Amino acid sequence: MAIEIHRILDEVRLLGCSDLHFTDRIAPVVRLNGTLRTMRSQYPEMDEEEILNIVHQMTNDAQQTSVNNHHDTDFSFTTRSGYRHRVNVYFQKGKPAIAIRLLRNDIPTLEDLGLPPILADFAMRPRGLVLVTGPTGSGKSTTLAAMIDFVNLNRSAHVITVEDPIEYVHEHKRCMVNQREIGDDVQSFALALRAALREDPDVILVGEMRDFETIQAAVTAAETGHLVMSTLHTTSAADTINRIIDVYPEHQQQQIRTQLANNLVAVISQTLIPKRDGTGRIAVMEILNVTDAISAMIRDNKIHLVQSAIQTGKQQGMMSLDMELARLVSKNVITEVDALEKCLDKQEFYRFLAQLGGGPRGGAMQAPMQG
Repeated sequence: MAIEIHRILDEVRLLGCSDLHFTDRIAPVVRLNGTLRTMRSQYPEMDEEEILNIVHQMTNDAQQTSVNNHHDTDFSFTTRSGYRHRVNVYFQKGKPAIAIRLLRNDIPTLEDLGLPPILADFAMRPRGLVLVTGPTGSGKSTTLAAMIDFVNLNRSAHVITVEDPIEYVHEHKRCMVNQREIGDDVQSFALALRAALREDPDVILVGEMRDFETIQAAVTAAETGHLVMSTLHTTSAADTINRIIDVYPEHQQQQIRTQLANNLVAVISQTLIPKRDGTGRIAVMEILNVTDAISAMIRDNKIHLVQSAIQTGKQQGMMSLDMELARLVSKNVITEVDALEKCLDKQEFYRFLAQLGGGPRGGAMQAPMQG
């Protein structure tokens, strides 16, 4: 019997899953609390025809044409029950596969997410560049949505978002919020950013800084008096700064160091870790607040000093990822095994754990993919 996409999406949402996958020669797979599990007890193995049928249920003519041409295709999809989803159709070994991220309809607040109060301060800055970084699936979009919602509730401003696809739909509250989707509304992030400067924005959200043109346009927008928020797939503040500098030609790298020194507000690097009690996942962050001292490090190409500055910058709202991981292990919120998978420096992690009165301790390994 063919899978009805509206039904299975509502089913896995009730289970609390974050993602649903369809791929050839395996039953549908879900991600629950960070762990992949097959649904083989409820559904049979998929084949190419069944996967293409699911694609057909979700796509319009333009999206279907893209899939037919074997192009990776991103789009948003809303079920009859009103829930939104981010969909990616791709090909592996010549056959289609689908990855679906289940989105919340409500926009969580910073408090709902348990995020540090300094993120609200960053969101209310009148200008500059705020970056939320981390691997795929680490909650970057949700953090940014909560920050934009805070602006929407507390400031009169024109907010323009550029996303691929739109994940959270923002209502007009105190702000006027215009949301543009790559493909439907504009061709690329870089083009949307250049156009945004002619659209009288106060705040610009760029879903992802994927390439040199987008990074350059985002920095220029911040430099010309706008608050720009965006994401990168980096795992630490120092890596983020180096990644941006490295995309520039060598003869322009001192210029971008100066631009970042003058315009970077903060780098928030986050990851999601399963809670020890199995009740979900918790966001763990490294926070770089760009003080005058940090600006000088960036300008003078002393980025290797940033990590130690974060560790000693608690009074300025900074947070060390390894220190926060050690704190959560010491409080039995997460396991040491999971913390070690995410830490930046194992020696530093154990040093912080020892300072908190802890030491090496056991922790259950993640369950393998199962039915």
